[in-house]
Amino acid sequence: MSPLSRRTFLKRTAAGAVALSLPRTPISSAQMQTNRRPLGYAVVGIGQLARGEVIPAFTQTQHSRLIGFVSGDPQKAARFARQYGVPEKNIYNYQNYGRMASNPDIDAVYIALPNNMHAEYTIRAAQAGKHVLCEKPMANSARDCEEMIEACRHAGKKLMVAYRLQYEPNNLEAARMARSGELGKVKLIEAQLAFIIGDPTQWRLKKAMSGGGPLVDIGIYCIQAAKYLSGEEPVSVAAHAWSTDPVKFREVEENISFTLHFPSGLAANCYSSYGLGGINEFRAVGPKGGVEMGPAYSYRDLRLRAWKRPNAPEDRTLPEQNQFAAEIDRFSLDIAEDRNPKASGEMGLQDVKIITAIYQAGESGGTVKVG
Repeated sequence: MSPLSRRTFLKRTAAGAVALSLPRTPISSAQMQTNRRPLGYAVVGIGQLARGEVIPAFTQTQHSRLIGFVSGDPQKAARFARQYGVPEKNIYNYQNYGRMASNPDIDAVYIALPNNMHAEYTIRAAQAGKHVLCEKPMANSARDCEEMIEACRHAGKKLMVAYRLQYEPNNLEAARMARSGELGKVKLIEAQLAFIIGDPTQWRLKKAMSGGGPLVDIGIYCIQAAKYLSGEEPVSVAAHAWSTDPVKFREVEENISFTLHFPSGLAANCYSSYGLGGINEFRAVGPKGGVEMGPAYSYRDLRLRAWKRPNAPEDRTLPEQNQFAAEIDRFSLDIAEDRNPKASGEMGLQDVKIITAIYQAGESGGTVKVG
């Protein structure tokens, strides 16, 4: 595999997969009958993820509409505003961000900024009276996460972390199978995600901005998978991190393998890397069978397989939906119906604590309790 950007890797389709249509986010008949206006969102940051996935997703939402932009590049913001019909008055920059407080058209923001900026712009959004959907990882430290949660709580606003796979049908079906007893008591969970990172000058390789290497960027998907497959939170971790290119990876790790230990005694073995391509999978196995996905974490063309007899997996892939549209609409419904989001700030905080413990375990060479 040639060097790829993270976003290109996650968008790459499975070999030989049949392209599926992308239906709108599934909603109940009761929700379809409501006359609520779609909630208005401003996208904060117009980087690659926003341009390629988040912004286009609003063309497939039912309960949400793109109504504003926040960008440090006025020409880029104006160009996207024209393309998506966003009023010029709803374009903001990072200096006048707080002026959104006087704009009733903007109900929420989708924060698609580098990791080290998540806390500041979540807190400022809450102070401006806006709900917040924040890209993962939630922040670079547990303290920042706690401040984000408190700011939204104090303002009476919802906070959700953009864990899109928490709303993706194939991942949900795999979790159901693993946790229902259908496979017997699950005794093995493995989760891996790796790609060859491209531009050596990008912000993901700068620790001050990213907070870490592949663990925080893509290993977090493996942490999430292990949690929703097991239905448990890890209590301790062990880890080993290493790099083969000390120049390119002078600030963050190239590879990291880690084990999550759960209260039931189950252990999940995980791996993430910026130095290998084509690894995108998880599996859960019990005495009665198993379930696996590969690709498991991509934006589209996911593949679900299950088996009750050894060496006889059967495809059970479910129809696809736009994952970003699904999570955005779910947040809009949570806001409208005053529900705490499934992918809550508390979930994001706990994952940052797990990541912190994994790095500590990698440095110490021992097992570390999750704080």
